[in-house]
Amino acid sequence: MSSRVDVPPAGHADEPHAGGLAQRLNWLRAGVLGANDGIVSVAAVVVGVAAATPSRAAVLTAGLAALVGGAISMALGEYVSVSSQSDSEKALIAKEEHELATMPDEEFDELVGLYRERGLSEGTARQVAVELTHHDALGAHLSAELNIDPDDVVSPWHAAWASLLAFLVGGILPMLAVLFIPQPWKIAGTFVVVLVALGAAGALAAWIGGSSRARSVSRVVIGGALALGVTFALGSLLGTTGAV
Repeated sequence: MSSRVDVPPAGHADEPHAGGLAQRLNWLRAGVLGANDGIVSVAAVVVGVAAATPSRAAVLTAGLAALVGGAISMALGEYVSVSSQSDSEKALIAKEEHELATMPDEEFDELVGLYRERGLSEGTARQVAVELTHHDALGAHLSAELNIDPDDVVSPWHAAWASLLAFLVGGILPMLAVLFIPQPWKIAGTFVVVLVALGAAGALAAWIGGSSRARSVSRVVIGGALALGVTFALGSLLGTTGAV
């Protein structure tokens, strides 16, 4: 009877050692991006329309069109983009499988060379290559040559759904604000709701990417404020001149 005990790989609690990292980052990235775009694009539309006309029906119609159209557009864009990445990764995996099947000796020597380039001695590099090839030849080559995990190829469907749902959630916030905040504070209140939501999305994006929260928040808040300011000015101009 074997007395072997599987020991989980060591690592710090805040480091991403678990499997499926590419998949999780894929849909998290798509979700944060979708929420950010939903907030900004729908807010820009409803603020611009609200500045041009006091009609709730016009604001609701424009907002719903921007919400549904933007969500579908974001989902399609994510699906096409991630599908291209996924297809490329699958093609590289198939190519590596073919090379391992038809020229195993050349591939082994290539693996040894890659480990030597990383600083290992000839003997150590060869021993590492032998052990990893025995354990999982394809995985070893994909990791060393292409930095690909064959069990963690990104899914276009995950990205598409994450982007679609996040856009809808983000876009609903400015619509609710502009529809239900009383008239004297409608535009100003919508600005506040949108900028707070953008700040939260920026902080989440920074947390996911491990970057500076202050820099990420300032980027999206400043960009969102500019977008709202431009569309509000345009809507006010059209409403004042009687063009709408």
